[in-house]
Amino acid sequence: MCKIIKKTVGLSTMVVGVLFVVYFWNLDQKVLGWAYKQVNAMFDRKPVDIKF
Repeated sequence: MCKIIKKTVGLSTMVVGVLFVVYFWNLDQKVLGWAYKQVNAMFDRKPVDIKF
């Protein structure tokens, strides 16, 4: 029983630590900014032919 509690507390501590680091350094916003630039670069390369 003690091993299960130790593993649960350890895992919870790790999860809270990782979430704190992501929040503290705004890593989610940095990753989304990078992804946004990559998507824009892909679509900017395509030739656009607008016909009405």
